[in-house]
Amino acid sequence: MAEPSKLEILRHSTSHVMAEAVKALFPDVLLAIGPSIDTGFYYDFDMPHTLTEEDLPKIEEKMREIIKKDEKFERQEISRAEAIKQMREKGEIYKVELLNEIKDDKVTFYKNGNLIDLCRGPHIGSTKEIKAFKLLSIAGAYWRGSEKNKMLQRIYGTAFESKKELEDHLKMLEEAEKRDHRKLGKQLDLFNIFQEEAGAGLVYYYPKGAVLREQIETFLKAEHRKRGYETVIIPHIAKADLWHTSGHTGYYRENMYSLKIDEQEYIVKPMNCPGHILIFKRKMRSYRELPIRYFELGTVYRHEKSGVLHGLLRVRGFTQDDAHIFCAHEQLKDEIVKVIDFVYDMMKVFGFEYEINLSTRPEKFVGTKENWEHATDALISVLKSKGETYKIDEGAGVFYGPKIDIKLKDAIGRLWQGPTIQVDFQLPERFDLKYTGEDGKEHRPAMIHRVVLGSMERFIGALIEHYAGAFPVWLSPVQVAILPIADRHNEYAMKVKEELLNNDIRAEIDDRREKIGHKIREAEMQKTPYMMIVGDKEADSNTVSLRARHKGDVGAVKLEEFLSSIKEEIASKKR
Repeated sequence: MAEPSKLEILRHSTSHVMAEAVKALFPDVLLAIGPSIDTGFYYDFDMPHTLTEEDLPKIEEKMREIIKKDEKFERQEISRAEAIKQMREKGEIYKVELLNEIKDDKVTFYKNGNLIDLCRGPHIGSTKEIKAFKLLSIAGAYWRGSEKNKMLQRIYGTAFESKKELEDHLKMLEEAEKRDHRKLGKQLDLFNIFQEEAGAGLVYYYPKGAVLREQIETFLKAEHRKRGYETVIIPHIAKADLWHTSGHTGYYRENMYSLKIDEQEYIVKPMNCPGHILIFKRKMRSYRELPIRYFELGTVYRHEKSGVLHGLLRVRGFTQDDAHIFCAHEQLKDEIVKVIDFVYDMMKVFGFEYEINLSTRPEKFVGTKENWEHATDALISVLKSKGETYKIDEGAGVFYGPKIDIKLKDAIGRLWQGPTIQVDFQLPERFDLKYTGEDGKEHRPAMIHRVVLGSMERFIGALIEHYAGAFPVWLSPVQVAILPIADRHNEYAMKVKEELLNNDIRAEIDDRREKIGHKIREAEMQKTPYMMIVGDKEADSNTVSLRARHKGDVGAVKLEEFLSSIKEEIASKKR
């Protein structure tokens, strides 16, 4: 496990101060857990008092009192048996459950003021080192993320080493609130998750959302064809035997859905790789055929705990732009380079910057350490050859291989999980994949698992927030809103629409009996790139009065001129 950073230690220590403050204000509270996270920290509480936003300033004030006292963080080590006894006496049932799972004979607690909390540490020296913090929100959270457990109350907060950093972060959060894809998804009529009626974590795309996704997928398919990928399609379920062979039932079982058909267990696919392997394996292969690149927009289902589901960003059913490359070992580095270049091209088109992580061998893995080192070295070699800087994410690889994780950086600097490139020597072994080499002998291929966008759901969520819903013209579900001033202009508006549709421009008419100012505001709220206002003057001169998003009035234009301009904008995928 990597050592925590200075900021992580500060934030985790601040969560302990928050727990002490909550305990002082509400003595009947039971403590669960309070870790640092990427953006700050949280603590989960079990308490009869229902927290509201009005409670946060009170808790903050109590925290300031504690910080002013300069309380030391004191480490205490006691036997696990004694710790369980003490926590039982205090009624701290969540701490007892955690202690029962610890295998060490000794455990550590940290004391700050009146709080003594089970924690491995480390912590800052004293509370006075906390210079800038803010409590942000309250949420419900099932204990350990499982809906089978009790719902707890979670307080989120953040802390920084300086007030300036905190202020900058709070401004970013304000901007992030405006860009929230869940709110914009509703405002722009893109998608919904019918949790009560249909189940949590399952996305329903409305017509406009489907258009957005269709544009991305059409572009992706064309780009894959250019790069020598062949499209395949596999079923959504397969016999459990296939997943025993792949190792998923041994290493991924808790995330898999299963069902019985004719007394035979079937698995709803959580990944596409075994299906693509079966297609590769259907006949003996020659070295002349390699590399073979199979691509599929493959929908998968994973049993995510309800506590971690979040809009489009964490769902149970999602589609990946998934591909598997089967190649000779000597082709491996060249293929990884091609995938990275593919990713770069995609980032340029969609306007994302990025950061790179190298995720290494996890505790539970298949294969030999030697093969893992070989696979990891191949990824490192390519990253170095590309001159890329990257961070090591220890133990974050998948069970069958290390991977490059590329995080998308959006318009306000946040990182989103996106493309991944995984090198795998294990599944070719487990499925006994072979090809005949130039020497006439049988050889084992290497395998690359990769996505260049990732989950379509997560990517679309990130895209909505990156553009704040104001998509480039080529992606906009409605590219032109036609706004007739009065009913008598509807006929001309329809002619304009037909001309746009005949030229593959997505257009809608707002023919409601509303004032034109209201129609313009509605189109602006829908973040439509172009508006065409049509009245008597426009109908007589065969023109439109054009308004452009972010620019306002453009003036009267001929339809042919506009068509030429917008077609060029769409073809170039201009941002």
